[in-house]
Amino acid sequence: MLPWTRAPRTPRARRTLAALLLAVAAVATPAATAAAATPAAAATSRGWNDYSCKPSAAHPRPVVLVHGTFGNSVDNWLVLAPYLVNRGYCVYSLDYGQLPGVPLFNGLGPIDKSAGQLAVFVDKVLASTGAPKADIVGHSQGGMMPNYYLKFLGGGDRVNAMIGLAPDNHGTTLLGLTKLLPYFPGAEDLLNAGTPGLADQVAGSPFITKLNAGGDTVPGVHYTVISTKYDEVVTPYRTQFLDGPDVHNVLLQDLCPVDLSEHVAIGTVDRVAYHEVANALDPAHATPTTCASAVG
Repeated sequence: MLPWTRAPRTPRARRTLAALLLAVAAVATPAATAAAATPAAAATSRGWNDYSCKPSAAHPRPVVLVHGTFGNSVDNWLVLAPYLVNRGYCVYSLDYGQLPGVPLFNGLGPIDKSAGQLAVFVDKVLASTGAPKADIVGHSQGGMMPNYYLKFLGGGDRVNAMIGLAPDNHGTTLLGLTKLLPYFPGAEDLLNAGTPGLADQVAGSPFITKLNAGGDTVPGVHYTVISTKYDEVVTPYRTQFLDGPDVHNVLLQDLCPVDLSEHVAIGTVDRVAYHEVANALDPAHATPTTCASAVG
């Protein structure tokens, strides 16, 4: 999808409003039918988190989706999860980084602990599917946090591909993180409750320093980073890119110059970005990603 609109007049306002409108359009129908459902039940009803799914010869690895800060296992993936399921993948998503007494808004706990939750979840998915390795796709914090799992918790032996959509791989500023708040009504109140998951993401934090010490990547994992130059949360956007021998860094506007997606839209609704995700999951059958991919 290409999030743009004619009003209001400022470029950032146009991008933000367009992203919100597309997000509402994407979730309106399923939200109406599943308002009372739990996140896990809602995901299963849409074809992902189905533990009876067995990977095919064409797509032999399950895909684990990792939401971003303030996100959860359903809302972040209402478009991408069905997109991948419809292409024959076994798809799973988890909730991580919960704070006591805080429902729905996740990714706020200590990130090293969140990586431990991811490790347990990946083992569960591999045991269910019988696959030796999984592929991970993450948005924002969810594209960065798995790197801790890969480097320090043995994930490098269990993961084939790590694909990040607008990941804060080298941190960002707290001001950037607070720009997410308008997308999540009520989330601003959480800042007063203590949110180590935010503090860990600040550029130069002890967590970020440890994460990037000794290099960005681990051997044997294929890395893809997909970024947008209109990212207003993880800035400068080029700090998202990784350095290593098996890294593919992608700028969305190099593929489709008129794509105006910002930080939230690239992970939640943008089909140009999703086509590049599909290419990274199955590079042997990759096809060129262009503006036309938005309708594919």
